[in-house]
Formats: sequence, structure tokens, C-alpha cells
Amino acid sequence: MAEMPGFAVITISDRCAAGQQVDTAGPAVAGLLAKQWPEETIGRGLVPDNEDAIVTLLSELCHQEYELIVTAGGTGLGPRDVTPEATRRVIEREVPGLAEAMRSSCAAAYRHAWLSRAVAGLRGTTLIVNLPGSERGAVESLNAILPLLPHALEVVAGGRLHPKT
Repeated sequence: MAEMPGFAVITISDRCAAGQQVDTAGPAVAGLLAKQWPEETIGRGLVPDNEDAIVTLLSELCHQEYELIVTAGGTGLGPRDVTPEATRRVIEREVPGLAEAMRSSCAAAYRHAWLSRAVAGLRGTTLIVNLPGSERGAVESLNAILPLLPHALEVVAGGRLHPKT
């Protein structure tokens, strides 16, 4: 089996894409992933809140067989927050427990976490996870599911089916 390209972190933000705001969520997420998986290559991307642009980038990364794609941004209630819709157009199967775990864990300290529309799912052997666009929300959400990701990625890649007891 050929080696997969690794992980990708995609920031989805009109303001960051236009150079009007500095992206802090994407680098923070990439840093957490690099700490957990220091041997992995972590690609970075930035697109505006445009559903077709998001679909195109996610589809291309899946075609390149990235193991994990994490998006930061576009999961709220605003009219330009279309990341979940774009993700649903790309994935073949949802993994709702990841989004539920993020909302549940984060809502204990930040009740507005329940308003996140983030989704997670699979396309082929690629796991896609949506995170909020704020650095704090993205980091806390990723930390909520980080213990689950090694097993999830192993199973998706064809590894063992059940965690060791």
C-alpha cells in the first residue's frame, strides 16, 4: 500500500482569505496535530467561505488520499457559514459521534458550542472533521476528539477493528 500524504488543515474564512485577518486557528490546529503525530506531513490551505471552493479543495485532498482533513471555520449560524454543507457534499458516510463529542465537551465551558453545525465524515479512506473558526473553539474541539483519532484513522486505513482492552 502506498504511503498516504498525511494530514491537511484548511482554514475557511472570507476575512483571512482576503488578508483582512490573521489566521490563528489553522496554525494552532496544525500545531496540535504535529504534537500528536510528529512524523506526519501536515499540509495547510486557506479558502473563503464559498461552498463550491470548499467542495473543490476537499474533493482534491480526498483524491490525493490524505488520511485526515481538518477544517477550521464556517460552522456557525452566519449566512456565509457553509462548511458543513460543503463537507456533506464530499463525504460518503457521516461520523456523527465526533461532532457530538466536540459539542458536548466544549459546551461544559462554553454553552454556545451547542450552536456549532460542525460535521465529520468519511470519503474513501479520508476522515474529514469540521472545527469552529476561533482559535479557542478549534483547539478545544480538537482536544475533545484527539484521543479518538488514532484508532479512527487506523480502522479507516484497514487496521484492527476493535481497541485493545
